[in-house]
Amino acid sequence: MPPQGTTGRPLALLLPAVVIALVCLLLLVVFPIGFPNYDSVYYLLWGKEMAEGMSPDLAPPLVPTPHPLYELFGAVVSPLGDGASTAAMVLAYLSLGALAWLVYRLGSLWFDRPTGVLAAVVIMTSAPILSNGLRAYIDLPYIVLCLAALVVETKRPRAGWPVLLLLALAGLLRPEAWIFSGAYLLYLLFRVEPKEGGNGRRIALAGGRIDRRTVGLVLLAASGPIAWLIFDLITTGDLLYSLTGTRENVETLERDTGPVDVVLYGPRRLGEVLQWPGMVGGLIGVVFGFIKLRERSRLGIAAAVLALLAFALMGSAGLAVIPRYTMLAAAILSVFVALSITGWRFLEPSDPWRRPWQFGAVAVVALFSIWLPNQLDLLKTVDRDLGNQGIVERDLEALVDQGAFSPLGEADCLPISVPNHRAVPRLALWLDIRPSRVISAAAEEREPRTGYFLAPARPFTIRNFILDPGDPGRVSSTPPPGFSRVAANRSWELYRRCAEVAPPVSAGPGPAP
Repeated sequence: MPPQGTTGRPLALLLPAVVIALVCLLLLVVFPIGFPNYDSVYYLLWGKEMAEGMSPDLAPPLVPTPHPLYELFGAVVSPLGDGASTAAMVLAYLSLGALAWLVYRLGSLWFDRPTGVLAAVVIMTSAPILSNGLRAYIDLPYIVLCLAALVVETKRPRAGWPVLLLLALAGLLRPEAWIFSGAYLLYLLFRVEPKEGGNGRRIALAGGRIDRRTVGLVLLAASGPIAWLIFDLITTGDLLYSLTGTRENVETLERDTGPVDVVLYGPRRLGEVLQWPGMVGGLIGVVFGFIKLRERSRLGIAAAVLALLAFALMGSAGLAVIPRYTMLAAAILSVFVALSITGWRFLEPSDPWRRPWQFGAVAVVALFSIWLPNQLDLLKTVDRDLGNQGIVERDLEALVDQGAFSPLGEADCLPISVPNHRAVPRLALWLDIRPSRVISAAAEEREPRTGYFLAPARPFTIRNFILDPGDPGRVSSTPPPGFSRVAANRSWELYRRCAEVAPPVSAGPGPAP
């Protein structure tokens, strides 16, 4: 007979695998079109360059902030060639499936299974979650790692290194995880205990001394930012490249940032993810949970507050105040949205708080019911936008597959001029060239004289191929003089003017007179 407890482990691993697979299948049916976004394509491209022994090409304007873990992923999948983008989408769908499972798991561990199921429904019907997830943004794997750390800590309080390891990995995707690691390290290393004689309380070092375990935990907590700084130094020669580069992009794209904008727009950005019924439900769930279910709610409330604090600190430090940076807090708060509806069941019938909580639950359900048509419209918009942009993306890739960019060489037919920055990393990845050889015509001060010129074939292409509302310059669609059209489809027209290359001079003797 197998040792006691061993039969439960395969079943414990099978259930999340089945749930994640089912969620992925459902997403593929409802949202069959997904593709890596601008940032993720750059990470795949840079990973490929690093795998080939080159430094990432950071020369083009508006390149995204490097994220070491995803670029490592890009290096690992680089042997797949064009399949690297498919690998990124597999990771994206798996991340969404894992998000659904982890939110359910937190709800069931903190409260009960119905709460967990409802929380998973709330977060998985969020339009920004689905839109960003199906575009393979790094935020979804980051959220999964952070929620996995919460699950580990919930099941085994003060778990220590497993939590810090997950947060260290998350810290190679987003710097907010550094704050979480630091806060958790302080929680592990210090205790609040009564003073001798019983007069007041004091903060004391856990165990009373610093030992090997303490040093190991400190090093693990610091590994995320240290690894990121070293990565920047090796790849760019600048320890603070990610910070300064991000600030420059935020300024160029004219995004909201700074402490004032955090206060003015931060709640609105969270509301875009949870929507207003979710915001009201989250508030009711947190308040009632803190008052009546404090022991169960304590970790979740602390995690939500810490996630919102990290968002505020990063926004105040110069990062953009945008909805996807609030998605971790929204994922945690979705459990409390569900609790606002189910939590009254945990109270005794005689409890005076039971009836007010029931009224609150009815109000939240009513808000969601009233908001349902809007929510369906938001989800339809996600599907429509993915479908429309997918058409433009596939048509651009079709030009590459058909050999329209041939001949292609630095001596004759480069650079490639494109309408705006969105096409730069895609063409560089598909054509196996450095991204600095692809330039945005909209941002250039003068027209190219030679090379390829990619132009949108119709307004539909322009509408569905905008990188960012603040993307500098206007989309350029008129080819320069001397360029001839060499290929076209429903979304794109490609023009070419190759430089004249002198024929080679023979080194042998000339013909006999």
